[in-house]
Amino acid sequence: MSVPKHIGIIMDGNRRFAKRLMAKPWKGHEWGADKVEKIIEWCDDLGVKELTLYALSIENFDRPKKELDYLFSIFKKEAERLLTDERVYKNKIRVMFVGRLHLLPKDLQEVVYKVMEKTKKHDKFLLNFAVAYSGQAEILDATIKIAKQVKEGKLNINKINEELFKDNLELKDCPDLIIRSGGEVRTSNFMIWQSAYSEWIFLEKMFPEFEKEDFMNCIQEYENRQRRFGR
Repeated sequence: MSVPKHIGIIMDGNRRFAKRLMAKPWKGHEWGADKVEKIIEWCDDLGVKELTLYALSIENFDRPKKELDYLFSIFKKEAERLLTDERVYKNKIRVMFVGRLHLLPKDLQEVVYKVMEKTKKHDKFLLNFAVAYSGQAEILDATIKIAKQVKEGKLNINKINEELFKDNLELKDCPDLIIRSGGEVRTSNFMIWQSAYSEWIFLEKMFPEFEKEDFMNCIQEYENRQRRFGR
């Protein structure tokens, strides 16, 4: 089986799934968080080396405060769990949080930075959470970093190329496969630069009802495609 090295997942449909079951919207996020743990296990079983999860976009900050506060509490709870989860250390999982983290509540910022610091030397599996993230914002921030280097005389403008630009992004590696649940067929500002040649799969199922069979079907679909990279 041709297993993708790096998988990205847009975890869409939590709120709609909760609404379908006549539950509060934030209950769907709780179910979604439980699903994340299973997906990490599935990736480990297959030998996937990197997983990037789109957890919260900058645009999502326009949601009702009560829902956002509940989301932040889930993020904090899950981040704290990662600090003590034996599997993170046994399996050498490096955890990264990417995005404009300064937008997060201070107590949540403290926990995510602790997780990143504690796992920074792990090298078997890379787990990225895109939080307060926007692909456009990531590109803008990289552009500003490069411009500052040029302004300070640390970088010759003629040396700017695709490789250098990629090195200034938060997410360096390009996903081989991106899966979006929830029935929407759009990329929603996720890894704009990195996904130029990614294989995309869009699923009708909401994220909380995404099961291992669906995951394996996506891997099979990926294997059946011919990746030409423009050739």
